[in-house]
Amino acid sequence: MRKGVLELCILAIISEGEAYPSDIIDKLKANELIVVEGTMYPLLTRLKNAGLLGYNWQESTSGPPRKYYHLTEDGTSFLRELLDTWNQLANVVTQSTKNLVENE
Repeated sequence: MRKGVLELCILAIISEGEAYPSDIIDKLKANELIVVEGTMYPLLTRLKNAGLLGYNWQESTSGPPRKYYHLTEDGTSFLRELLDTWNQLANVVTQSTKNLVENE
């Protein structure tokens, strides 16, 4: 389940505009979702190979060019589907645990 949630979060971050992997990691960490580069890069590659992400190279003032990711049309559609699924799941969990919260 964490993998699906991580994909949702990464795609959502990238949907805000082109993103560099370390910037994605920083945004996730700021929201207390800790992800290491060893997880991030294979996931980005898998999403790219699935046609959900594209990338372009941008020159860097502090080293070699950097690969910035963006959503493809398929990626945008997939993100919407993931978000719909997430909202359904969150609703089911909220309803299922409603009595626990009310009885505390």
